[in-house]
Amino acid sequence: MPGGTPSGANTDQDRLSRGRRALDRIDGEAGHNVIAALADIAPDFATYVIEFSFGDIYSRPGLDLRSREIATIAALTALGNASPQLKVHIQAGLNVGLSREEITEVMMQMAVYAGFPAALNGLFAAKAVFAEADAKADQAGSV
Repeated sequence: MPGGTPSGANTDQDRLSRGRRALDRIDGEAGHNVIAALADIAPDFATYVIEFSFGDIYSRPGLDLRSREIATIAALTALGNASPQLKVHIQAGLNVGLSREEITEVMMQMAVYAGFPAALNGLFAAKAVFAEADAKADQAGSV
């Protein structure tokens, strides 16, 4: 039962629709920017990301979205070399209700298991995302 649905009930169109809804809810604009950036080089890969990552995995019932984003932020921080993807998921974490403090703590925790360089890279990515969010909020407040 991939995706948590009965065999045969999980059509490609269902996966794509479910994935798009999850992408909207979780990653919002940043996720759509990633998908759009793939359109001219690997449109099929963009579809795979939507169907598998969001339609199948993120849509499973076993974890809430906050927990999924904590796990994703931890994993991407531990990798230490996925800053663009980490930034998207830091924003996604904020979108699903994680606080800046929670995101920072997750990254600090990764210093124990992935080392200080990976944690530092993560913290600097978070700093950039938080600054961008503050700038957007300031801009929206002055309109």
